Amino acid sequence: MTTQIMLRSPEVIAAEIRSIDQQARQYVLQSAIDIGRKLKEAKELVAHGEWGGWLQDNVNYSQSTANNFMRVSEEYENSQTLANLSYTQAVALLSIPAEERESFAEENKVEDLSTRELQTLIKEKKALEKQLKKANEQTEYERMEREKVESSLAEMQKQNGMNYELAERYKSDLEAAHKIGDVDQINAIQKKLNEKESELVDNQKRIKELEKLLKAKPIDIPAPEIIEKVPEDVEKELAQLREQVKRNENKAMAKFAVIFETVVKDFDNLLGALYEIKTTAPDEHARFLNAVSGLLGRMSEKAK
Repeated sequence: MTTQIMLRSPEVIAAEIRSIDQQARQYVLQSAIDIGRKLKEAKELVAHGEWGGWLQDNVNYSQSTANNFMRVSEEYENSQTLANLSYTQAVALLSIPAEERESFAEENKVEDLSTRELQTLIKEKKALEKQLKKANEQTEYERMEREKVESSLAEMQKQNGMNYELAERYKSDLEAAHKIGDVDQINAIQKKLNEKESELVDNQKRIKELEKLLKAKPIDIPAPEIIEKVPEDVEKELAQLREQVKRNENKAMAKFAVIFETVVKDFDNLLGALYEIKTTAPDEHARFLNAVSGLLGRMSEKAK
């Protein structure tokens, strides 16, 4: 007896206890899987609406307990990695997505944790995931806002280039009007020139504001501030057309308004391309400008 006690050290006994504990865990979890499987079988046979009563009368399980058994049977039946978990650990891990469950259990050595420690760990994981999701959403929001600002800045720069071109043209026209002494023409051109130079000043101010926004982090621009730039006179004319169509409910006029708005936007794009040609291939600019002028002339004649 004494010899037997000497051979069985505390470490050996501890190893035996751990082995029994592991076997017990496996047995309990496997039993839960078997129970879950049989519950699923029974549920298919019980009439609709009678499942809760059947559980109470036959196995004394709540529906929540029965659901846990059935989910454990579905999620753990073929998993060797999770076979050593206790039943309560297995239930706790059900809140982890199936595709992440095994790696989560291995990385965190879930077998060595108490159920309370595991629940705390899962809670922390979900909190971190929530924070990460929020951070990603904020990053995406800032990226989209930056794109809006960049787009608005590009549009403003293009518009500014066209305004500059028009202002230069008005200056040339004004000089010619002075030479012939046409006072009415001088006043008319001077008015247009003043308006265009005022727009240039406003555009430059807006460009600086947008450039400042691009340098700032994070960008926080209310969406309504990002608008498409439409010439003021065209916008006014379109507003009148829309109002007229609204009053008359005339389909032809409604169609005209839609097409007209499309043509205006395309014409803006055409002017933008023309400006790019002037800056990148100035020798070709006059040829393309003549093409545009010719097109406008033909359009004007056909519209009469």
